[in-house]
Amino acid sequence: MTLLAADIGNSHTVLGLLHDGSVLDHWRVATDERRTPDEWAVLIRGLLAESSVADPISGIAVCATVPSVLYAWRDMLARHFVDVPAVIVEAGVKTGLPVLTDNPREVGADRIVNALAAARLYGGPAIVVDLGTATTFDVVSPKGEYVGGAISPGIDISLEALGRRGAQLRKVELQRPRTVIAKNTIEAVQSGMVFGFAAQIDGLVSRMIAELGVDVEDVSVIATGGLAPVVLNECESITTYEPWLTLFGLEMVFARNSG
Repeated sequence: MTLLAADIGNSHTVLGLLHDGSVLDHWRVATDERRTPDEWAVLIRGLLAESSVADPISGIAVCATVPSVLYAWRDMLARHFVDVPAVIVEAGVKTGLPVLTDNPREVGADRIVNALAAARLYGGPAIVVDLGTATTFDVVSPKGEYVGGAISPGIDISLEALGRRGAQLRKVELQRPRTVIAKNTIEAVQSGMVFGFAAQIDGLVSRMIAELGVDVEDVSVIATGGLAPVVLNECESITTYEPWLTLFGLEMVFARNSG
């Protein structure tokens, strides 16, 4: 069975074809709120037609953080993929992951899916650091429960805000500068972005581990998200980089809710 998994984020949508825990093909496209259901259908069918995977898709799993795009996807699935079983991760969908927060319905679908994949693949305790439009931290207890996390502004939007509000600053390429102590303005911004966010990640992870009351060596810290490679090599706390964590979680949710 080939599953089409869609992780619809604020900036990008990651699409993947999966089979038994393996990503066979994948794409990253812009999340455009103006795109109509028909346009999404044309885009997806075009990508599938160019894929090297010959088997037709036999299921679709979706998680979304943008309500207007999710609405378009519901319409698209109902009209263009009517014969394909689909699961949308939302309230009422079985995940098998206990969510121990004040209001479980408020927790983003992508965060639940990430925590589920981390709990299944690495066991608890675990911390997922997802670097996208926002940088999210999601914590799995030693018992495999989702116990909460943290949300901070992402690297890209922080850089954009700095360029917009700083009179003599502009947006620069996100790459590692030569040194932490920069010798020019461009590298000074890069230093703040790369090393600053790496320090933020290490600091928050350290505080979360202390609050869990477990040994550092027992905690899996998994980085994922499109911007993870920017800071990955500068973080001391990251133990694993898994770019397809959300897609794996979507496959797990689909398996639990289909049939």
